[in-house]
Amino acid sequence: MPVMSHNPAAVPPRIDLVETEGFADYALLDSGGGRKLERFGAIIVDRPEPQALWAPRLPKAEWAKAHAVFSASAEDEEKGRWRIDRTVPESWPIRLSLSANSPSDVPAASRTEGANIKLLLKLQGLWHLGLFPEQVPHWQWMLDRIAAVKEGPPRVLNLFAYTGAASLLAAAAGAEVTHLDASKKAIAWGRENQTASKLDAAKIRWILDDAAKFVAREARRGKTYHVILVDPPKFGRGPEGEVWDLFTNLPVFLGDCAKLLDPRQSSMILTVYAIRASALAFDQLMRDTLKSRGGQFHTGELAIRARGGFAVPTSLFTRWVSSP
Repeated sequence: MPVMSHNPAAVPPRIDLVETEGFADYALLDSGGGRKLERFGAIIVDRPEPQALWAPRLPKAEWAKAHAVFSASAEDEEKGRWRIDRTVPESWPIRLSLSANSPSDVPAASRTEGANIKLLLKLQGLWHLGLFPEQVPHWQWMLDRIAAVKEGPPRVLNLFAYTGAASLLAAAAGAEVTHLDASKKAIAWGRENQTASKLDAAKIRWILDDAAKFVAREARRGKTYHVILVDPPKFGRGPEGEVWDLFTNLPVFLGDCAKLLDPRQSSMILTVYAIRASALAFDQLMRDTLKSRGGQFHTGELAIRARGGFAVPTSLFTRWVSSP
């Protein structure tokens, strides 16, 4: 359970495992030997997974059913490429329907009945397809926080927002969303997903910008948000070549994000896919950043579990909710 304290630094964090078995259009079929076998809609893919140290559970014949296999370079996974063994469309749709797990602090009359979106997946962007399914528990939690907003339409800021799954779910739940990414291709892909989801009329601002510059400007403008999602890469570049380094830039960046949190009611999720990092480090950074706010912190790892098999760890996270 989350821990509450008015002195967050004095509370030893509990590190939880938050996992999902996927949803109707996604499943982790198996993992092992440094690989994972997944089904996205009707398409099965075989992708690298360095943390899958165990032996695969399914026989080789099941792995051979993959439509596409990402073969990583021995020196650098980012230099790998897809091998197409069965026909794969240029893009194909999957549906995601979430019903939030409403906590006790959300009034029954305000609880969301869920959100439904359609996403177009593609074999693009290294071994990525346009969706990080391990984020489903975060998105359910986000829908609850949106439902809990008591004054005005909920305002959501989605930073490093990729192809927009979280943005579209938030918009489908009635939020006003600011979606920011430094990749023009990712934003174009997100707009395709918006149209596919029949959410063209939804209130989404699509922003192509450097996240650090944008957050600093929003803070100077006095803007605030009820929910902020922060999902930074370990290393990246902004649209004008701005350099992002997680361990160098994150502390100041989170400080600016804290200035954007609505003073009455707000929440924030930090998800980190960094290598050689500890959930404890990011928990304590969030506690230090938000020490003047009190509230609840929940820290752990996200993972995807194969049905009947092992769970694959994917990322670290800390979630925070302001005090009632």
